[in-house]
Amino acid sequence: VPAEEVSRETETIIQKYQKLARLPGFRRGHVPASIIRQRFSEDLKTDVVEALVPRYFRKETEKQGLVPVSQPRVTDLHLQEGEPLRFKASFEVMPEVKVEGYKELRAEKPKIEVTDEEVEKSLEGIREQHATFTTVEGRPLTDGDYAQASLDGQPKGETPAGPGAPKPVHMDEVLVEIGGKNTMPEFSENLRGASAGDERSFDVVYPEDTSDQRLAGKTFTYKVKVQSIKTKSLPELNDEFAKQLGEFSSLEEVRKRIREGMEAERKHDAERDAKDKLIVELIKLNEFEVPESMVEHQIDIRLDRGLRALAAQGMKAEDMKKMDLNRLRAGQREQAVSEVKASLLLDRIAEMEKIEVGNQEIDDEITALAKQSNQEPEAIRARLTRDGALDRIRNRIRNEKTLDFLYHQSA
Repeated sequence: VPAEEVSRETETIIQKYQKLARLPGFRRGHVPASIIRQRFSEDLKTDVVEALVPRYFRKETEKQGLVPVSQPRVTDLHLQEGEPLRFKASFEVMPEVKVEGYKELRAEKPKIEVTDEEVEKSLEGIREQHATFTTVEGRPLTDGDYAQASLDGQPKGETPAGPGAPKPVHMDEVLVEIGGKNTMPEFSENLRGASAGDERSFDVVYPEDTSDQRLAGKTFTYKVKVQSIKTKSLPELNDEFAKQLGEFSSLEEVRKRIREGMEAERKHDAERDAKDKLIVELIKLNEFEVPESMVEHQIDIRLDRGLRALAAQGMKAEDMKKMDLNRLRAGQREQAVSEVKASLLLDRIAEMEKIEVGNQEIDDEITALAKQSNQEPEAIRARLTRDGALDRIRNRIRNEKTLDFLYHQSA
């Protein structure tokens, strides 16, 4: 940095100090420059460096056509009065990405089929959702009945208050199908033959693959009180039932809507899988090194997303603090590298194919976000602008459009 520029910046900063400094024997704003230099020499040097280093770093990188993707590490800093300011800056730059072979990529597009049996199974599920339950009296529970009951379950052989111990299970009102395929056998065996008002105690051993992790592989002792006995009635599958579902005039219309929905879902899943494979092939065709800072940033994003999901599932902050973050970061690294490479490759293809994102597409995205969060679009836009997130949204949409382009041209 030329000595003249250092001198000018120093004088500018001294003038600011003169306006603000309060020193004994001097009125505010009337402290001589020589006193400022003497009393605040180290502060002046720091301020000069903080003003000139970023300015000239940016100027030089632009001059050389470099795009920094990390904060510079400044070394060999030299600042003496009357001399040029000298420094070295080490930083990572955006890699030069050359994309080859993307027009030769081919994606498998399987034929989407939905069988009549699958439609009927889905229709039966809707029918189950509209089942009605009737209380019966004067007889005990038998297979096919439903016990309306309250239950308390305690983990056997463990102190519930102990560290890491499973929590008790308590339900004031639950329906248990006797002999049902989704009912634990111990419930059916011990409640079969019970009448309203009866209480039963028994153990339930849960398999290791039980979906509820609170119960998986554990034994619970239950106390169950039968409140009432109910039978289930299913509505007839006819046009009248279709009309009760709303916006349908016949059962065939319901079947058609079910089929269309299943086809759309399978088409979406097939496209997603095909696009994932295209990205994998694209990366294989175009190997290059990515800046470590970009990988670390992507790991941060993935970890933040994962921790937010755990919090939404009920994990407490103190439990999160016990997690081995170094191990978690290492586990996210491979996928983060792939995601950074994919983003850079898609960016380059978008440039080559002149794929852009219009303002209307941004507006549509903001409107969708507003509906999801039940907020006004203007409030969403203001927050995104304040957080600098609009560019991220634009880049995401452009990447999605570019991936769509690759998918459709791969036919």
